[in-house]
Order: sequence, then structure tokens, then C-alpha cells
Amino acid sequence: AYFGNVLPEAPVLRFSEHSYAELRKNGAIDYVQKLMTEKNIRYIARYHNFGPFYLWLNQPITEPDLTGLNLRVSPVYTAFFKSLGATVQRSNYAQVYTYMENNTVQGYGWPALGWNPTWVKVTKYRVEPGFYAASLHALINLKKWNSLSKAQQGILTETGLDFEVSTEQDSAVGGAVMKKQKDWMASEGMETITMEGADRTKWVAAASNAGWDEVLERSPDHGSALKKLFTK
Repeated sequence: AYFGNVLPEAPVLRFSEHSYAELRKNGAIDYVQKLMTEKNIRYIARYHNFGPFYLWLNQPITEPDLTGLNLRVSPVYTAFFKSLGATVQRSNYAQVYTYMENNTVQGYGWPALGWNPTWVKVTKYRVEPGFYAASLHALINLKKWNSLSKAQQGILTETGLDFEVSTEQDSAVGGAVMKKQKDWMASEGMETITMEGADRTKWVAAASNAGWDEVLERSPDHGSALKKLFTK
């Protein structure tokens, strides 16, 4: 979300269906690095993971149909929500509470973590499963990277990889943080709407298709190759 203006293919990092260890093993990160090199960027590691994005609502839905809902969005998931029939609008962070309170919007997209605790007063439902991954990545100017000593590069790489592993959602650290957040939300009265069976398949496919369609449109030369590396 923060460097897509520099690298059109950047969204693939949040679409991955593999762990980052697997992405490094299958050549996906190397491919991204090749593209970044052309932009004078060195990719170090993912250093933080806010978990998946979710749709948060003030009224329930029973199927993957968002017709009739006006949702607050960012560019990350605009195409996904619109593909399921929602109307959308942008707002700043401070307006989310007010817009939910006065029903200007009936929901919004947001990661599992980095979530404003006051929103629990106006948010009644979280829709499962989540989609994409809200991650932060450590990048460095390539010329500056090349000016560092091997020891300095090694420290940055080793530290970055340590954070990368610990922030996987199924890691001990990542899993505990996610569980604590969801338990707190439940204690505050938030309910979970879980898509199952064919509805789940449609929900997951809609998110994936909307995201990858944008990448393929922006980068027809690299999108297909990246999709093979980042999806199962």
C-alpha cells in the first residue's frame, strides 16, 4: 500500500498464499527483488504483520453479497468490495467512528490489528475469513545498501528475517496476538459472521480475483509469473 506507486507489482506481497519462508524458497522474493532492483530498491524483509484484512459491519450479512451496503474503503480492497455489489467511499482514519455511528457507512475494511479500540462501540460484526495480509516491509535504497559492509548487510538481513518468521500468523507470537485481539472483541460483544461452504469459496475467490486482476492490468509482463509464485 505504501510503495505501489513506485512498484506496480507491490500488492502481490499481500496476496501471498505461502509463508514468507516458502516465498524465499520458491523464488518469489527473488523475482520481486529483480523488479525492485530496477527501481534502485533493496528488499530486506517483512518486519511486521497486522494479520489479514477483514470486513467489519454494523449489521449482519448472510452471504457474500454486499449489495445495499456503503462501505468505507482504501485502495487495497476497493475492487473486492465493489465486485460483490457494495458502494464505496473514502474517509480519513478519524472519520471511521463517526461514519459508522451515523450510518453513513455500514462497514469498513481494516486489518485484524492496528484497530482502534473505540470502534468496538459501533462495530457489531467481523466477517470471516479474512483476506490478503496487512504487512510492513523493510526496504533500503539499493546504492546505500551496496555501500554497506558485508557485516552491516548481514545484521540487517538476519534481524529482518527474525522478525519475518515471528510475524507469521501461525507462529507462536503472531498466533497469540491474534487470539488475544479476537477474544477481547468477543468480550465486548462483537459477533463473528463466518462464511462456510460455497459462500466461503465465493468470498475467498472474489478477494483473490479482484486483487490479481488489478495486478495483471498494471503489470501484464510480470503479473502472471508472480501469480504462479505467490498462489497455490
